[in-house]
Amino acid sequence: MTAAIIGGTGLTSLPGLEITHREVVHTPYGEPSGPITHGVLHGKEIMFLARHGYGHTIPPHRVNYRANIWALKHLGVERVLAVAAVGGITEEMSPGRIAFPDQIIDYTWSRQHTFFDVDLTHVTHVDFSYPYDAQLRAKVVEAAKRAGVDAVNGGTYGATQGPRLETAAEIKRMRNDGCDIVGMTGMPEAVLARELNIAYATCAVVANWAAGVTAEEISMEEIGLNLEVGMQRVRDILGELVPLL
Repeated sequence: MTAAIIGGTGLTSLPGLEITHREVVHTPYGEPSGPITHGVLHGKEIMFLARHGYGHTIPPHRVNYRANIWALKHLGVERVLAVAAVGGITEEMSPGRIAFPDQIIDYTWSRQHTFFDVDLTHVTHVDFSYPYDAQLRAKVVEAAKRAGVDAVNGGTYGATQGPRLETAAEIKRMRNDGCDIVGMTGMPEAVLARELNIAYATCAVVANWAAGVTAEEISMEEIGLNLEVGMQRVRDILGELVPLL
């Protein structure tokens, strides 16, 4: 099965990928975040797309999620591992930790969140009870174990609009809602993949404590340092995951 990795903040390129070519895809929904990179990673053919652009210039609320997912589907992708930087809300989601969420709550607004909205012959609904593909998640969890990465198996991802960070009151509300981590790109990416029958899972890198969890202010420098640690763990996981795909 053809697989792709979508890289978020801290992962605008894929170290170790032997690039064969890059492909520009024009979609009915506009332009994707950039060309799709084709290459070989750990002996397997794989595709890579930087969600925020290869220069990290596209903010989360301006990402063309529909174009990104459509382009990958057009190229035959059947599995997507999405890497995302998040804030930690609950105690086990400490900075630098890796988590594989199994649920999501959508707090975003105004984003183009479905392929089924114009020129329809019938109304289409998709089951989104369990937003992440169980089989792909299991492979990612197994890869983390093989890599010796102490990752959190499960948790609820709260997707916010961005690009600003959240207030302490918003994080308190999200914790009361059952969120364990908070990020800005989890939706509508996950549901768009479901609409196109792409198996989708998220590898979340905790970059910082969310607002109000500690008394300290959020530091961009600290986020950068935590992402360096977390993304190295992601690379270790990918080293075990790609052969499983």
